[in-house]
Amino acid sequence: MPIALLTRAAATFIAAVFVLTPIAAPAQGYETQAGSAYVYDHGSGQVLLAVNADEPLPPASMSKLMTLLMTFEALREGRLTLETRLPVSAHAMSFGGSTMFLNTQDRPTVEELIRGVVIVSGNDASVVLGEALSPDGTEAGFAQLMTQRARQLGMMNSTFANASGWPADGHAMSMRDLGILAARLIEEFPEYYTYFAETEFDYEERSPANRFNRNPLLGLGIGADGLKTGHTQEAGFGLVGSAMQGDRRVTFVISGLPSAEVRAAEAERIVNWAFRQFVMREVVAEGVEIARAPVFLGAEESVGLAPGEGIDMLLPALLDPEIEATLTYSSPLSAPIAVGDVVGELHVVQGVTGFEARVPVVTIADVPTGGPMVRLRTAWADVLGRVTGGPTVAEDAPAY
Repeated sequence: MPIALLTRAAATFIAAVFVLTPIAAPAQGYETQAGSAYVYDHGSGQVLLAVNADEPLPPASMSKLMTLLMTFEALREGRLTLETRLPVSAHAMSFGGSTMFLNTQDRPTVEELIRGVVIVSGNDASVVLGEALSPDGTEAGFAQLMTQRARQLGMMNSTFANASGWPADGHAMSMRDLGILAARLIEEFPEYYTYFAETEFDYEERSPANRFNRNPLLGLGIGADGLKTGHTQEAGFGLVGSAMQGDRRVTFVISGLPSAEVRAAEAERIVNWAFRQFVMREVVAEGVEIARAPVFLGAEESVGLAPGEGIDMLLPALLDPEIEATLTYSSPLSAPIAVGDVVGELHVVQGVTGFEARVPVVTIADVPTGGPMVRLRTAWADVLGRVTGGPTVAEDAPAY
């Protein structure tokens, strides 16, 4: 075969690389008492627990978080200010349950209404905010807007019928969607998130008995600082909670619990589990060789491959983390090669939580094009393989 006609035959090689980590004594995963649950670690982006997390369920007052999000967005965009005073409609005043005891003569500020929603779970306050932001001035119009905004944020299992979470046909959210919503409130609006840690609010001293924040974790000294409880007969007792310990923040959602006492105990248990049963570990080191790839017509026969970025993961402290990494690249690589060339991808999956990450794979050395002797030797090996029926240049390349 003339050297000028020698061509590179490429194939995609996939290698499964098992990352070995010490395995502690056998332990079982977390078993929640909640009918549905979702636990999310902010720093790593890992979902630590998901139980019926994508099933749309009645969210009760936890869906007020969507009303608050849209209020915060309006504040950021200048459509509202904290000092803006809003009218109270007869419809808003008509709500029972947990309220600020507003009447149609009141003109509460947006800040008072936010506190009324966050701290005392005011159904009337939620409706006042919703009607102010509604395109047609009605709560129904605001509910449609809530659903549209939820879809834009990736909350695909949420549909809203009202601003307060009052029981209604079709009003539903999944635990994962509530987690997405909570994370956005925390990360996008730190200037308003502080309201969630306040423990008392009594609008014009109208309801001293209803002035306390119902979040059972506030004040326990475990870093809890939000967000919202919920309860209806159909939904049971639920909580969207978040806590910060050290440099780690965990947000969780639980629903379907039988009592406020069980809700409080389960919430504290989840916080303890999330912070105590996971440790951050480097599972992929940037720049460390993990394989060698054959080089076609290069001055060297192979070149080292390494992750272009490192990967840190939260791993279970007492379970086999079940980490599997898959390296994918096209082989052989063609010379010339420069150090740092992106030639493939490393896909890492942590089996216990299902978390996965992908990073580019790069070459760790320069490989110039080989001289005439390299081309002649390669061509001769290829011809010999074709004549004898043995491996050709491409077929003989090792698979990594």
